[in-house]
Amino acid sequence: MQRIEKKKGNQSFVINVRSQENHTWQGTISWVEGKKQVNFRSALELMRLMDSVLSDDTEKGESLVNE
Repeated sequence: MQRIEKKKGNQSFVINVRSQENHTWQGTISWVEGKKQVNFRSALELMRLMDSVLSDDTEKGESLVNE
């Protein structure tokens, strides 16, 4: 199990990689400031989830999942 903490600007994520199947990661991402936790099934999905928070295009910059 790998645990990585990454801080960008005012947003913090805790990424927990639980397994590696089909040459990609599966696990959970926790958005510290937004107090949300979401499972991801691939590295691409992980990047999209992080981008949903960090992107200026999202409404108020507060997203982690398209609800």
